[in-house]
Amino acid sequence: MFELVIFDWDGTLADTLPAVVSVFQKVLRGIGCKVSDEFLVKRIGIGARNMFKDALRSNNILFNETTIDELMEKKAKIQLEILNQIQLFPGAVELLKSLRPKLKLALATMSNRYIIDRMLRIRGLEGYFDFVITADDVSKPKPDPEVFVACASKIGCPPEKCLVIEDSVFGVVAARMAKMRCIAIPSGAYSKVELEKENPDLIVDSLVDTERILDFIFSSSKS
Repeated sequence: MFELVIFDWDGTLADTLPAVVSVFQKVLRGIGCKVSDEFLVKRIGIGARNMFKDALRSNNILFNETTIDELMEKKAKIQLEILNQIQLFPGAVELLKSLRPKLKLALATMSNRYIIDRMLRIRGLEGYFDFVITADDVSKPKPDPEVFVACASKIGCPPEKCLVIEDSVFGVVAARMAKMRCIAIPSGAYSKVELEKENPDLIVDSLVDTERILDFIFSSSKS
């Protein structure tokens, strides 16, 4: 029986892909670093610091941690200006409302704490999650399972009683490494075919497919 459902944020609950790419491009252009949108899209989920490092390496630009700190600060300032533009995916609130009375809910994201806290307030979602784990709380980004393991540890829930809902290949791999079940949704940077290669337990087209998601969660809980 599932006790904990762990949601990703970017690309899973919130339609952040265009905004994330735009912010990164603006910061990178400011230092003369050129990468394609696709380059960035395929790295969403590994954490902003690692995305910046990969971009700088691809341009043979020397950097250190101080450089990355400065880029992160610039990114944060731009990101805060556009938070109101970020919308939840259709079906997100309905699914949370269906699950909240029955199971523990957590949010596990590679975004920063202050960004997520602001977004949850803006969208009125603070009361849905028992706790939130962010990039500030872990040392290793997805596909390392640390963020999901941290969620399970928070309430003392064994991995086999945890379900992860993710949109990225990195997230599905991390869930598998954490020994957790996983529902994948091709609503972010990855296609259904790409997600299928990582063998999630279920793939749905969108969060609007609430019936299939709930059926999987509660049917699995009975087994």
